[in-house]
Amino acid sequence: MYQEKLKLDWITIGIYLAIMLFGWMNIYSACYDESHAAIFDFKQYPGKQLIWMGLAILTAAVILLTEPRVFSNMAYPIYGIVLGLLVLTLFLAVTVNGGKSWIDISGFRFQPSEFAKFATALALAKYLSAIDVDLKDLRTKMVSIVLIAIPAALVLLQHDTGSALVFASFIFPLYREGVSGAVLVVGVAAIVLFVLALLVNKYILLGILALLAVAYLFVWLNKRTRKDYLRAIAIFLCCAAFVFSVDFVFNNVLESHQRERIDVLLGKTEDLQGSGYNVNQSKIAIGSGGLIGKGFLGGTVTKANFVPEKHTDFIFCTVGEEWGFLGCTILLILYGVLLQRLVNMAERQRSPFSRIFGYCVASILFMHLFVNVGMVLGLVPVIGIPLPFFSYGGSSMLAFTILLFIFIRQDASKNQLL
Repeated sequence: MYQEKLKLDWITIGIYLAIMLFGWMNIYSACYDESHAAIFDFKQYPGKQLIWMGLAILTAAVILLTEPRVFSNMAYPIYGIVLGLLVLTLFLAVTVNGGKSWIDISGFRFQPSEFAKFATALALAKYLSAIDVDLKDLRTKMVSIVLIAIPAALVLLQHDTGSALVFASFIFPLYREGVSGAVLVVGVAAIVLFVLALLVNKYILLGILALLAVAYLFVWLNKRTRKDYLRAIAIFLCCAAFVFSVDFVFNNVLESHQRERIDVLLGKTEDLQGSGYNVNQSKIAIGSGGLIGKGFLGGTVTKANFVPEKHTDFIFCTVGEEWGFLGCTILLILYGVLLQRLVNMAERQRSPFSRIFGYCVASILFMHLFVNVGMVLGLVPVIGIPLPFFSYGGSSMLAFTILLFIFIRQDASKNQLL
């Protein structure tokens, strides 16, 4: 154990505790049953969550008392152990909600994919903080992509598309460390092309892309060279190949329920009793809350079990119904302040490892927040990922706590070069 007097960021810790407590209140309310109303009924979801919260706080305390260099020194071993668990999951997993990402040991279930995120953050920070590493080099970029892609691919093989998508958030720390902004542009363009390929006739879309290529050559380039023409042709061919690959990915990579949810989101189908049911009921619940909500335990849509997964992936609709627009705003402000503080903390680190890891923490939490709230509001497809520190779940609570408090511990020793 490390005996240094800690200079902890108590505001960040306070926000963490506030979000966690507010989350527990909403889990209790969402699952409230008069026949099992006791707070400390550990057979019910609220009681189980209290146990996980206690374990999370205990884990946080252990992390804060640990020498900060341990996390840097153990980054690759932790990454390797988690990869081993992900591989093991492919053979031993039990199916939960269509996914095979849970390992069951005598009734105790845990989800290795949740821990893969902080393990990857540690490994990426360790690699990029090495003295001889420069993201301007192709080799460094490729190694970074491999570090991210391996766990993401293993998670995807478990049919856990939501968790796999979160690994895309590592593009933000890579961008901070020197990767060209063109990567972000390409990422956004790929998403736009994917959506357009599902909505627009592919040959019409190719015609539009060809016109854009011509515009690129004759409008934005004053001094055209053979290299410019070849670049424009290469970009067009890559876009064309991507457009024609969309159908294959959509029909062969995505699960049937994921395809249905995307079709509903894009307005190609309307299935309020099927794929669109969750989001439709969630919108009804949030809308019924109005400005100040119906009050604690006052939800009617969620209480009547119209909203599936109301204590896990769709818990934000419980906030909207019982606490209204005001409660949702307060919760989002808490998350916003937390993310802002994490970025500021990352920028004040002397250690490259701590800075990179801090950006990984902020990016992972942001992705979870954006996707979870977005899917509840019907802005993104329903892919099922938890709201950090808020949704019910032991694996996610412990994994997010470890992720956050490793960085808080690093920040407490920010004047050290790790």
